[in-house]
Amino acid sequence: MKESKHPVWTDEELLMGLANGSDDALGQLYRRYFPMVIHLVMTNTGTEDDAKDIYQEALIVLYEKVRSGSLELHCQLKTYLYSVSRRLWLKQLTQRSRFMVRDIESPVSDDMALEHLTDDLSVHEERDRQFDLMADSLDRLGEPCRTLLEDFYIRHLSMQDITEKFGYTNADNAKTQKYKCLMRLKRLFFSEYKQ
Repeated sequence: MKESKHPVWTDEELLMGLANGSDDALGQLYRRYFPMVIHLVMTNTGTEDDAKDIYQEALIVLYEKVRSGSLELHCQLKTYLYSVSRRLWLKQLTQRSRFMVRDIESPVSDDMALEHLTDDLSVHEERDRQFDLMADSLDRLGEPCRTLLEDFYIRHLSMQDITEKFGYTNADNAKTQKYKCLMRLKRLFFSEYKQ
């Protein structure tokens, strides 16, 4: 089997590469994170072309922040790009909905529709805040808890795989550890969330 020509870049290397106009960095940003944006947009009434436009805009936002030195990354790059893409898509959906409200004859006034959309946007912004807080809490959780939870909830490893990977004596011990890690994560999240 041929080895991949593309080394796996860290978030910092990707940001430096993006700032320097590296095609490799851009290619890797697309390979790694574009699929999650396609999923986000297409499961929320969008098309693949919409997803391409949104991701392009998100990368421009990222590029401009990196170039100006104003980027403060308090989470993983993946989380940041997802959050920016999500906000851009919600903004676009809001604009589309306003046009649709004007085009469709309906007893609902523009003001009422706008109020409804503003409420929706507030809910989504609150979810974004929760998402960012959860990512931050996960970053602060530390090892091995962070990797254990990511392996179980994100990579969907079985308890048996986790038992072997972390060297637990049996799956019950691994489950107990996962539960303790989850409780720690909840405490971290809610200590931030209440502020």
